Amino acid sequence: MGLFLKIIWESFQQALGSLVGNKLRTFLSLLGITIGIFCIITVKSAVDSLQANIVNGFNELGSDVIYLDKMPWNEDPGQNYWKYAKRPDPSIDDYVSIKKKSKLAENTSYTIFTGGRTVKFLSSSVSNAFIMGSTQEYANIQNIKVAEGRIFSQTEYESGSNKVVLGYKVYNELFKNVSGIGKEVKLFGQDFQVIGYLESEGDNAFNFINFDDVLWLNFNCIKKYINVKDESSVGRLLNIKAKPNVDLEDLKGEITGIIRAERRQKPLEKDNFALNELSMLSQVLDSVFGVLNLAGFVIGVFALIVGMVSVANIMFVSVKERTNIIGIKKALGAKRFVILMEFLIEAIILCVIGGIIGLILVYISLTLISLVIPFKMSLSLFNVMIGVGTSIAVGIIAGIIPASQASGMDPVEAIRA
Repeated sequence: MGLFLKIIWESFQQALGSLVGNKLRTFLSLLGITIGIFCIITVKSAVDSLQANIVNGFNELGSDVIYLDKMPWNEDPGQNYWKYAKRPDPSIDDYVSIKKKSKLAENTSYTIFTGGRTVKFLSSSVSNAFIMGSTQEYANIQNIKVAEGRIFSQTEYESGSNKVVLGYKVYNELFKNVSGIGKEVKLFGQDFQVIGYLESEGDNAFNFINFDDVLWLNFNCIKKYINVKDESSVGRLLNIKAKPNVDLEDLKGEITGIIRAERRQKPLEKDNFALNELSMLSQVLDSVFGVLNLAGFVIGVFALIVGMVSVANIMFVSVKERTNIIGIKKALGAKRFVILMEFLIEAIILCVIGGIIGLILVYISLTLISLVIPFKMSLSLFNVMIGVGTSIAVGIIAGIIPASQASGMDPVEAIRA
């Protein structure tokens, strides 16, 4: 162990000596390693950060929830829109049927969304806030958190009373520094009582539903003011949450039978609906991000190959310059393994130095990019380990031939040279 540490220390000193003694040559040689690590880790970190933000946004959908929709989420809507366009939208009748007949569903909710409306309080107003009208179960399925106040009571839902829950941004823009709970706001030309507002969702640009900008009404209330059957202006979401320990595939099978019966589909007729889940989006994302990671890897590999050849060239020069010393060491009893490790570790240290410079540049770049985009990009410890590990692998490949050449020298020939 002591010998191995001594070899590492001496190799480190020799690597620093190469850097100091041949600054320009070493800099140009390590430039390829630096660029390669920078390309690979920057792309991977950017993709990981983007994927994490998107997945966090989608996580509000719930991993144990099925979504009844026109088309499957794992197909390109641009290519397949007309294939599914004639299918019926999820309806309140579908919701009622599932509520009555499903034995595997813990909760089912029906939600409609409509475009931006203006809500007013005294002289304050908020434009383009989107309106969401849902059945009573929606809050439990989506795990919506109220910052202050409450959500709709069962009596308020059944009567369709004019009550509203505001998103965090809408609430703060309307009421500034005063409490708005219990106050009346104007919407659809009518008075609505504010009974609560939601917790902030933060700055995630990929939230599936941006609850910070929502005006949340109960379904029986909203259907008094808008045509809930108008497909051109209303979006729909039908969520089915599985009971604990119920497999989603079993739930899908049950829901398929219920909806086919509700829509009176014939036995040989194809389903005119799709049952989606979060894992479908994850699979699509994995394939897209896999391509991006591959692109960054390919670009980085070419730079690493250039750097690898350059480092190998440095090591060949280093072997030639120290041929006499190698001969003396071998004459004094140094084993072949010791000489091999000495030059191999020197090559690894050179590559790791180049890799560390690349990682520093990655960190700086991601920090600067985060200042101008709506989500944070970061360099994870895992990606740092990949960068260092790649540098070590490149060092081994670049140094193995020169190190083998040095360790195989005849001591007499080496001393004479």
